[in-house]
Amino acid sequence: MKTSLKYTLFFTLLFLYGCSNLKYLEEGEALYVGGKVKVEDSLLSRKERKNLEKELEPLLRPLPNKKFLGLRPKLYFYNIAGEPTKDKGFRYWLRNKVGEPPVLFSQVDLEYNESILQNYAENKGYFKVRTESDSTGTSRNRKVTAEYIVRPGKQYKIKSVKFPSDSSVLSKNIAQLQRRSRLKVGDAYSLDNIKDERERIDTRLKEKGYYYFSPDFILVQVDSTVGKQEVDLIVKVKSETPERSKKIYKINETYIYPNYSITTDSVVIDKSYAEKYKDLTIIDTIKTFNPRIYDRTLYFKKGDVYNRTDHNLSLNRLVNLGTFKFVKNEFRVSDSIDDALDAYYYLTPLPKKSIRVEVLGKTNSANYTGTELNVNWLNRNTFKGAELLTITAFGGMEVQVSGQNKGYNVFRFGGETSLIWPRFIAPFQFQSGSGFVPKTRALIGYEHQERQRLYTLNTFKGSFGYLWKENARKEHQLNLTEITYVSSGNVSAEYRAQIEGTDETPGNPSLARVIEKQLIFGPTYSYTYTNTMRRRRTNTFYYKGSIDLSATATGLIMGGNSDNPKQILGVPFSQFVKLENEFRHYLKLGNDSQLASRIIVGVGIPYGNSKELPFIKQFFIGGTNSIRAFRARSIGPGTYNPNVEESSFLPDQSGDLKLELNTEYRAKLFSIVHGALFVDAGNIWLMNDNENKAGARFSSKFIDELAVGAGAGLRFDLSFLVLRLDLAFPLRKPYLPEGDRWVIDKVRFGDPDWRKENLVFNLAIGYPF
Repeated sequence: MKTSLKYTLFFTLLFLYGCSNLKYLEEGEALYVGGKVKVEDSLLSRKERKNLEKELEPLLRPLPNKKFLGLRPKLYFYNIAGEPTKDKGFRYWLRNKVGEPPVLFSQVDLEYNESILQNYAENKGYFKVRTESDSTGTSRNRKVTAEYIVRPGKQYKIKSVKFPSDSSVLSKNIAQLQRRSRLKVGDAYSLDNIKDERERIDTRLKEKGYYYFSPDFILVQVDSTVGKQEVDLIVKVKSETPERSKKIYKINETYIYPNYSITTDSVVIDKSYAEKYKDLTIIDTIKTFNPRIYDRTLYFKKGDVYNRTDHNLSLNRLVNLGTFKFVKNEFRVSDSIDDALDAYYYLTPLPKKSIRVEVLGKTNSANYTGTELNVNWLNRNTFKGAELLTITAFGGMEVQVSGQNKGYNVFRFGGETSLIWPRFIAPFQFQSGSGFVPKTRALIGYEHQERQRLYTLNTFKGSFGYLWKENARKEHQLNLTEITYVSSGNVSAEYRAQIEGTDETPGNPSLARVIEKQLIFGPTYSYTYTNTMRRRRTNTFYYKGSIDLSATATGLIMGGNSDNPKQILGVPFSQFVKLENEFRHYLKLGNDSQLASRIIVGVGIPYGNSKELPFIKQFFIGGTNSIRAFRARSIGPGTYNPNVEESSFLPDQSGDLKLELNTEYRAKLFSIVHGALFVDAGNIWLMNDNENKAGARFSSKFIDELAVGAGAGLRFDLSFLVLRLDLAFPLRKPYLPEGDRWVIDKVRFGDPDWRKENLVFNLAIGYPF
């Protein structure tokens, strides 16, 4: 053991020496290893000095070579690759894509950095700042650090803020905006705040009809002579502001070109082809669209005061119709009415009909590998109202190359037809105040699935409902009805033997539920909130909640109970309430790292006609996007562990309740390669006792029945997709006896038998959450 340790230390030291990049430097060169800023001023508190140092240091340029665990691997790869002889090949890729050239001290301009630090400090209100710089390093170690000393003086504060007080309409409108000003008495002077205030005033004026106004027409004068380290700020309209920028404009005429070509330099209005619809003038010689879609989409009406909100919402809604490839808009001063604008919308349609073919490859932690072919035919303007008709045909297969389910391959094919209207088809009026068009969707579909050597399933489904967004963060989906009918066929003797059992092995009657006829119908609703698109935020969130109701009204009318279930067309219908909540939190730790966490809580309550949820509505856990240390759908319910012979297939485990918790640390390693460390936990349970599944019912001991796994992975971000490789192993197995469920002490990476039994490899597309 001691000899092994010596060799480990020897090779570690050898590696560290090999990663030394100084030997590659030419004579007289020194490696720049970074800059430091020190704020020295007795007038500032220690906290204020430290905060200013943190703000100033990121401004220094150039940035030194990136470090990882104290080393500079990207520079090392650049050096060992050497000079490539051609612009392709492994050496070129290693040097220019993976590696990075050395940042030399000769590239550092100390005076330039001094001026950057001084300008920044002055923009923050330190008007008497002084800077100086120096370098530290020796010719022996050939590493140089730049050091900057900043003496800022006391920061100036705002003594007063004065808005325009003259009698012009524009000045009065600006003065009314003072209440929410970013410039507040007592705050530190900041040039950024002044810029933000100019933008704020311009944004608010745009809402009042000042179409031609600009932030550049706002002047904020600074008077620093009014007191000791104090300034007066005076907000004014520049004298050179054009007259048209001082006017409030209303909307006059609206012209729409539904077949505009982006290659056209100009548009000539030929009124012989113009069609009037309410306040709109439509130039469409072939009558491509029903004019009512424009009236529903555009917010501006004739006589309305121009405002930027309605301007942007109209554009967003035109884009979100999904019918136009390009949407262009402009406003011109009207020739017939003073202080009025004519609006012009130039719309370039997408091809009305198109076909898309997709070939997918997929794999999962159950060792199934497969492919799928999708053929989609689209009609984007079915009834001339921007309706989207999509007809899809698909087929695929999944096979297990090795493992206990080898030979039990899955083949599936089917089709789906959906029609989306860009409005609500309902007996009531629905007005959306967002830039997203509310939609109505009808869908019908069929899927045939064959589980080789076991059974086949035929699934028919249909739904009718609505989709709408309040804004970019909040989305709703309501299906007034969603119908699913499942029937089985070609059930093999092998599968029936697993259900009924033999003299040597007990049966598993719960497997019969997979091949039972199922009829599910009722409304569903889901709500999604996310602000993950705000990348500058330290904390971002995602939440999705859904409710699924089956046969609630029908059950009240027909009655029924699980011992004597009522039937519709010879099929017992399911009755249940299913709730599911998923919450994600993303904590930004740096520019290239974050901590992602997720909690899923789901519960299904069967009642009336049902004792358990139907199989296709139950919860499952485990797999590539769940608890990655366990095979897909292999955990639970509860502490139940199916005793399956090696010669038979592994059944999917399902439950009425689900709890899952995941956390994952993500960091960029280099180039397109990202790394992750993760821990997953969770389980599923049944609401009621099942004599064939001991330990499956939910109880107060559910915390002690959680499965736990951990692992590490790589993600290859190829921009158009993310390829994910995860390797995980269990830390806690809920099906073991109490007191023996934690198996951390049994982890043996060097033991091939342990690896074969416990290591789970996941290959997937995209992040798990």
